[in-house]
Amino acid sequence: MEIRPFVPDDVPAFLVLAAAEGWVSDPWEFAFLLGSFPRGCLAVEEEGRPAAFVTAVRYGTSGWIGNLIVAKDARGRGLGTRLMRRAVDELLTDGVKTVWLTASEAGRPLYERMGFREMDGVVRWRGTATGGAEGGSDPVRPDELISLDRAGWGDERAALLAAVAVRGIVVRQEGGFLVAQPCGDGFQIGPWAAADRSVAAGLLGRALSRLQSGAQVILDVPVRNVAAVALLNDAGFIVSGRTVLMCVGAVPVYVPERIFALATMGSMG
Repeated sequence: MEIRPFVPDDVPAFLVLAAAEGWVSDPWEFAFLLGSFPRGCLAVEEEGRPAAFVTAVRYGTSGWIGNLIVAKDARGRGLGTRLMRRAVDELLTDGVKTVWLTASEAGRPLYERMGFREMDGVVRWRGTATGGAEGGSDPVRPDELISLDRAGWGDERAALLAAVAVRGIVVRQEGGFLVAQPCGDGFQIGPWAAADRSVAAGLLGRALSRLQSGAQVILDVPVRNVAAVALLNDAGFIVSGRTVLMCVGAVPVYVPERIFALATMGSMG
């Protein structure tokens, strides 16, 4: 068994494992991750083939662990634990104070043994776009997105915001913004940040109207943001999954009332 860097040629093998688990993953994420924090993106190789993967990314003094997966025929031998410890060590060595992740109920015991604690739940919602309106992204300055995003997460995630804004549609108004990104045959909403329910409602309505009518829309939302729950129920969205938001290290600045959707499907926050 060898722990080695996760390289671009590994992406197809990872996507096969992810699809078998029902994960929502997109190749663009790996280009971003491998370019942003390559030392935290790792694979286990056995008998000439990759058997497990993990990725990590750093934002200021916080980091995010994602994409921890072990092939079914390689489970039960501690590969996931070894990868997790190595990825967390790489983040801490680089100066990170708080490490985040989202956990399934099956994976939660592993993370708890490593000292991760629950901060919130995350609910995946599914709905459909209404369509009918024209227009791409709203005019926006990058620094506007950074400050609004920081209000929820307490850290600067400029590189991530720039990456998703380029590939998606940005809807902006005073007090908030929303990005709708391509995702499979539909779209993912996120990041979505807003000062209050009124701002969030305006952003959601405008975003859904700009997407293709009837297209599937998914997003991951903190449980503690009750305003988001009410808005999505009113818009006809339904719950399709749940995970647990966990962290280890310094107590973070976390204001879920300002976070209406994560930027990615569990891999990068």
